[in-house]
Amino acid sequence: MYLTETHIQVRDMAREFANDAIRPLAEELDREERFPVELYTQMGELGLFGIGVPEKMGGPGFDTLAYALVMEELSRGYASVADQCGLIELISTLLVRHGTPEQRDRWLADVMTARTKVAYCITEPEAGTDVSGIRTEAVRDGDGWVLNGGKIWIHNAPVADVGFVLARTDRAAGRRGMSIFIVDLHAAGVERGPKEHKMGQRASQVGALNFKDVSLPGDALLGEAGRGFHMMMSVLDKGRVGIAALAVGIGQAGLEAAVDYAQARKQFSQAIVEFQGVQWLLADMAKDIEAARLLVHSAAVKIDRGEAATKACSMAKCFAGDMAVARTADAVQVFGGSGYIRGFEVERLYRDAKICQIYEGTNQIQRMIIARELVKHGAAA
Repeated sequence: MYLTETHIQVRDMAREFANDAIRPLAEELDREERFPVELYTQMGELGLFGIGVPEKMGGPGFDTLAYALVMEELSRGYASVADQCGLIELISTLLVRHGTPEQRDRWLADVMTARTKVAYCITEPEAGTDVSGIRTEAVRDGDGWVLNGGKIWIHNAPVADVGFVLARTDRAAGRRGMSIFIVDLHAAGVERGPKEHKMGQRASQVGALNFKDVSLPGDALLGEAGRGFHMMMSVLDKGRVGIAALAVGIGQAGLEAAVDYAQARKQFSQAIVEFQGVQWLLADMAKDIEAARLLVHSAAVKIDRGEAATKACSMAKCFAGDMAVARTADAVQVFGGSGYIRGFEVERLYRDAKICQIYEGTNQIQRMIIARELVKHGAAA
């Protein structure tokens, strides 16, 4: 009832693209761990990247709820593809909120059309959940900077053209001494580690980046020096809504596969959907997916209204991530032995779901955030 005609049109466009273009390639992409540049080119042409970029800056100008709808539908096709949409949404949001007019003119259009492949470079060996532990450092050098350090498990690292890199610019200032730099990843001194081979979302390529005396021009600094941690945190709520929606899409794909299989598979001279045990599995899947979807939409609406949304976003991300793991396990159970075999969609969905409990802040961290917000603001809804 709260979806506008625009929301429905955007959702239906994403759903059609997922069904027609993404889903038929999902098994191949998972098997080959291939970066599907052809899909991303099409998505750029359709306006599925940079969903929240204002029209005056060349974007679609849609709200966070529309973004959540798109993320869910793309994930129904294949979560790795939705992950790329989420990454570009975070990068474009950083540029819109914190970039100079020149930086937006230079990067936004190419990022939204997938002509430029981007990476968001935060995680380090000693700085995963605890971002304050980063050691990558940028030191002033005349009008520019010199960057040294390394990042691990960076989405798109094997293929990216440009990295948005969080680095220390003042060791003594703690979180206030971090800045974000726009780094040409083809520049001298940038080295890429090998592509990691992941459990799930295997077409979403991940690897390490090392920086050794990389020279950066002055205009590589995004926004103000010392504001990098604040900038990163400013997009976290939106990022968590995106991952929560992605998790819902994985769960929805599992439910659809399980219902179809349960109606077609016969044992003891009847379809297994007639057995109460299977019915209860399907019912639990359906109710938890719908509950997660509503949490996602509620959080997205809070962001769009300018309300305090941190608790809602953490609740959505935590619940949806846990749901995706539990309910894709149920989908595998409905399939029985077939669900454990490569080539069956539910086997891939189960593997794809696990990371939803880990990235964009582990679900243990989400619980800490929820509890902190309760203590700070009370338990009233």
